[in-house]
This record gives sequence, structure tokens and C-alpha cells, in this order.
Amino acid sequence: MYIETKRLILKKMDINDYDFLCSILKNPNVMYAYEHAFSDDEVKSWLQKQLNSYFEHNIGLLKVILKETNEEIGQCGITIQNINDTKVYEIGYLFKEQFWHNGYATESAAACKDYAFNNLNINEIFSIIRDTNKKSQNVAKRIGMTFKGEFIKHYYNIDMLHFIYSICK
Repeated sequence: MYIETKRLILKKMDINDYDFLCSILKNPNVMYAYEHAFSDDEVKSWLQKQLNSYFEHNIGLLKVILKETNEEIGQCGITIQNINDTKVYEIGYLFKEQFWHNGYATESAAACKDYAFNNLNINEIFSIIRDTNKKSQNVAKRIGMTFKGEFIKHYYNIDMLHFIYSICK
């Protein structure tokens, strides 16, 4: 997977991206929807999960690089998630806090949506978003997704309400 937009490059991460991921996943402001910043082991597990997904499914969260500066600013991509025991393709995104409010999440999520429809022949793609995460809900809406429902996701010993957004090809 390699995706390019006007301002961004999205490409697979590798084992050397641990420090980059720490800059996102260990920031409590970025990780507020997860109710905690990640530990070293959780970051390692997150990275390994993406590497496994690339190998097994040829999809996963991708590193987002700002073309203008070659800076690694976030991650966005397509993963397989579970909604009430049903596996779905999901667009997910997390960005370094200093790069919020620049349209990068919307730009990269739209590119992933197009990639899913045009390259992977996926007919419907989802975003699963914490009920309190209005900014991510707005990204989903900006790329044409609509609200489809809600469910409780048990994570980190907490029951968390999540909203389901999706768009069809």
C-alpha cells in the first residue's frame, strides 16, 4: 500500500517506526478517546499488529508524511475491525497533536476511502469512533460517511460507546 495526495504520502510502517509511533500513542491528548496514553509494550504491540496486517491482508494503518517537509505527522489507513461480531473494513486515523486542524486527517482518510473502493474493491467502508470524539466524527462526515448506529466496545476495562459511520462505493 502506497497512497499519495496533494500534500501527503501514506506508506507502510516498518520496525524502525517505533519512536515515531511513541510520539503519537504516548501522548495523552492524542489518546483521549482511548482513555490512556500507551505504554512501551502497547506501542510495540500496535506496531506489530500493523506489520502483521500488511503481511496477512495487505492493509493496515500507514505512516502519513507531509510532502513539503518530509515530516512524519500521523497514521491513517484501512484495518479490519469487529462490530458486534461482524468483521468490517475501517478507516482509522491518528495524528500528532501539532498537526491537528490542518485538514490532514480528512485528506488522508478520503484517499484511503478512494483506495478501498478503487484498488481493493471494497463495497462499504466504516469508521468506528468514540462518542466523545467529535473531531473524528467530523472527519468521517467530511469524506461522505453517514451515521449508521452505535455499539459498546469494551476496552481497557471500560465500556465505551462508539458511533458507526460508513459509506458505500
